[in-house]
Amino acid sequence: MILRGMNCFHASLAHRGMKQVDWRPEWNVLDIGCGGGANVKRLLKLCPQGKVYGMDLSEESVAFARRHNAGELDRRCFIQQGDVCSLPYGDGAFDAVTAFETVYFWSSVSKALAEVFRVIRKGGCFLISLEASDPELGKAWTERIKGMTVYGAEELKQLLSQAGFSDIRVIQKKEELHIVAHK
Repeated sequence: MILRGMNCFHASLAHRGMKQVDWRPEWNVLDIGCGGGANVKRLLKLCPQGKVYGMDLSEESVAFARRHNAGELDRRCFIQQGDVCSLPYGDGAFDAVTAFETVYFWSSVSKALAEVFRVIRKGGCFLISLEASDPELGKAWTERIKGMTVYGAEELKQLLSQAGFSDIRVIQKKEELHIVAHK
């Protein structure tokens, strides 16, 4: 029920975030924190000649995302359980990596960003899309949800830069935040 809701409720955020990237049909993409798999399905349409990998820490999310993308599973779509701080992919494996509404829950953002940087090819990009980007306003959530941290745009930009990313573009409207960073 929650995963089905995530697929629906985050759709408009994902749509606005995906518009920030000039997608190529042949790209191979990794969606970190793929949740219910809706963004994996969207990415399959944006990159019809490429492959899309979804990864989530939750086994329940992985199972749901696999069902949601059953038509392309194990052909152009690959979904597995894993931790962003230890990505099970080779160096430069992806043209793009996405993270929708998931950075809040990463155990070590610095380590995770270093891993994302490692798996993106030179010239590739990383898209982060978040509905909450004000740590003060985010306290309403972080006080109720264990392990959740809301990051501001400048803090994320600095962390991305420290991980090696460049050409970091921030698109912010009120609390909604999209960041596109390049390797």
